[in-house]
Amino acid sequence: MKKILALFIILVIAVSSHAQKVDSIYFHLYTDSLKKGQHNYINVDGKFSDGRWQPLTSKDVDFFCNTAEFQGNELFIPADFNQEKVVVKARLKSNPAVTIERTIWIKKLPDPEFLPTKEEILEQQKKKERSKNKDA
Repeated sequence: MKKILALFIILVIAVSSHAQKVDSIYFHLYTDSLKKGQHNYINVDGKFSDGRWQPLTSKDVDFFCNTAEFQGNELFIPADFNQEKVVVKARLKSNPAVTIERTIWIKKLPDPEFLPTKEEILEQQKKKERSKNKDA
């Protein structure tokens, strides 16, 4: 009797885990542009038939880009990359008809060597406020 109950529980778990399928996929990027010379994580979330959202990995999604190289979910943009943007495509492995494609721009300006300190930012804000008060 215990064996039958255990098999039943395993069957219910197996069926329920496969019952929900990904209906659609979406890019939820962490940035508005990609950096050269770095691995840029491309976040793809799946919306399941029960309304849940879940991040997907390269185990779930095939990634494509004609001008740069994917390594898992990461798109590597070479430091000498000379284009302004890339076109990225994702295709759901379990249902290849579910695809998305986005154009993502490449960051043009280099990152500053040093970021301003908290005090420097506050001082800049104070100067802007004083300038606005003088103009009013």
